[in-house]
Amino acid sequence: MKAVAVHPDAIVVTSRIWQTNATALRAGGETLLIDSPYFPDELEALPALLRQAGFEPNALFATHADYDHVLARFAFPELTLGVGDPTMERIRAEPGAVQRELRDEDARNYVARSAPLALGNLQSLPVPGYVELGEHELELHPADGHTSDGTAVLADFADLLVCGDYISNLEIPWLSPGGGLNDYRATLARLAPLAERSETVVPGHGGPHTRETALRIIDEDLGYLDALERGEERPKLPDGRDSLRQREIHVENLTLLG
Repeated sequence: MKAVAVHPDAIVVTSRIWQTNATALRAGGETLLIDSPYFPDELEALPALLRQAGFEPNALFATHADYDHVLARFAFPELTLGVGDPTMERIRAEPGAVQRELRDEDARNYVARSAPLALGNLQSLPVPGYVELGEHELELHPADGHTSDGTAVLADFADLLVCGDYISNLEIPWLSPGGGLNDYRATLARLAPLAERSETVVPGHGGPHTRETALRIIDEDLGYLDALERGEERPKLPDGRDSLRQREIHVENLTLLG
């Protein structure tokens, strides 16, 4: 697990698997932690790491309900986990799904946890909408397409966009059950002007990007979605993302679209 400051009031912590990012934002004596690392030792070390850096969370937020984004409750069991309205709907419609998916992934990775995942207190937030952080407001924007739910968080005061599982330098667009190609395109169209307003864009997986890199990735992802819609079995994948795993994800995308 590594941590990098992307702004005086923002730090990104990256898990050693899948390069999953957790972002801490602070303002006016309050700190919000968005998403989470994966491994138990990373989650155990997270409170001390953030405290030493001056980012002790008062609240948690998950960009969507995939199991690898909701694990901060292991590190901060006393804190409320905020989610966008679409994510709350997904959690209620699929009771126990997050826990089952985490259990199965832990089994694949030989990971043992001291206790099962408990989502605990959940707070549903309107999307699109705003949430206060100290003297500032964070903008919440819909980000579906990868899944049926999803929320991107824009922090203008930190010149920062946290976009969930989009605009990744590691992953091609990945459609999972509940997501969809047209919804994914619509989310990229919403994210592009938000990226224009940001100095740094933090994807769910991969390194934080500059504005210019994020906009390039959005263009590449739109091109990939066009090839996916055409049903191309061997499309040209963007540089840095033409790997065996991304080819497997492309096959999954084709299968989902039928």
